[in-house]
Amino acid sequence: MSTLLACSARSAATPSVLAFLRDPDCNLAIWERAPFADFTPLTHGDPQDVRFESGLDNLPATLRGALAENGFAGTHLHETLIADAAILARVFCEALDLARFELRLEVVRTDSCRKFHADYVTARLITTYAGEGTDWLDDSDTARVASGEQPRQINRMAAFDVGLFKGKLATDRPAIHRSPPIAANRGARLLMVLNPVGRSLVERAYSPLSPVAQLP
Repeated sequence: MSTLLACSARSAATPSVLAFLRDPDCNLAIWERAPFADFTPLTHGDPQDVRFESGLDNLPATLRGALAENGFAGTHLHETLIADAAILARVFCEALDLARFELRLEVVRTDSCRKFHADYVTARLITTYAGEGTDWLDDSDTARVASGEQPRQINRMAAFDVGLFKGKLATDRPAIHRSPPIAANRGARLLMVLNPVGRSLVERAYSPLSPVAQLP
């Protein structure tokens, strides 16, 4: 059963909650997950960001090669990360009816994305494997920020939570979020982002993210 976090956000401990993003009144769905590994070793050293387009079948091999080629430490954790990325890619593609997607894996050490914003996509999946999770605003604080005021409450996803954020291409009320400020604490985040690639849902005859069967 999902929990109504705000008038436009839903949360639950099962991936089926991501299908709520097809509700016109929902712009953020959060799949709450318990931590299952310590991925901090992957942030050690100077790994370079990974970015590629893929289908579901090619993801494991492509990500495996990218982790090695881009200097990611913690090699004993690579297969665990790859397996989870494959799961998240599947639920992302099913939720948005996609055949292809873009995957980004980044180690974030700065406050470069600390401003609240909406994404110029139909929807974006975000999860944090190490460090602080993504900040997001409910509707009332979104209105305050839009008018130049400071938010009263900043919500934060936990590490390993999976957020599906509706973007500007799907609604005029997109999810407003940011990367949490971490530079002052000299922290690091291991962040994975999935974006749509190819045919956009906004090109369909019916409205973007319209209802489909629930995920398992």
